[in-house]
Amino acid sequence: MKHIKSALLDFLFPPLCHICRSFIPDAAEIHICPNCRERLPLVISPHCTVCGIPFAGVGDDHTCGQCLTHPPHFDCARAHLLYEGAARDMIHSFKYQHRTHLRRPLALLALEGLTGFIKELAPDAIIPVPLHRSRLRNRGFNQAVLLGDIFSASLSIPMLPNGLVRNRQTEPQIELSADERRNNVKGAFTPARPADITGKRLLLLDDVMTTGSTVDECAKELKRAGASSVIVITVARTGR
Repeated sequence: MKHIKSALLDFLFPPLCHICRSFIPDAAEIHICPNCRERLPLVISPHCTVCGIPFAGVGDDHTCGQCLTHPPHFDCARAHLLYEGAARDMIHSFKYQHRTHLRRPLALLALEGLTGFIKELAPDAIIPVPLHRSRLRNRGFNQAVLLGDIFSASLSIPMLPNGLVRNRQTEPQIELSADERRNNVKGAFTPARPADITGKRLLLLDDVMTTGSTVDECAKELKRAGASSVIVITVARTGR
């Protein structure tokens, strides 16, 4: 009976690749065909052991010059995908075209590559990077919270959806320089309940990391509230 029901659902709603829209027989949860999976740009070694930015060429992982001269407030950051090509297109569709069903393949892709790393560091709770209430009202959802629901269920780690509050509206970061981004988010975040954070190992979650200014400001406030460590996990990140 279960197989009949599954076949009927596939007939009525055929599983299609989220990227190329081709039919996927026996589709897995991620719903991305093998050809598109092979073309997804991944963050691979060598990369910075702190911020996770990939280096060109071959060699061992090591700390980048930026993290040596200006150590971030977070302990380390990792992403599974490079923010380019099909990965960027999926994230744009998720955030700006309200294709919220893409939260699942994006989260599962990230978990495929990062679950081992996360479990080694054993965070006590997940905190999504917050949106200001006006942007949340306009968009209708916080992409980090939607991703966090899947991370929380898959990793059996509780999420604190309102662990951080964005206490003022900031300019969109996309068109700002690195210095402007840092100034833009300075003082923009406040822990809602410091008692929930004190002494905790925290996983700070967002969809994309570019210069890292937003997550670094979040980490600074979490550490100030007493967090023992903050690791940053994003689905994707930009390269150099």
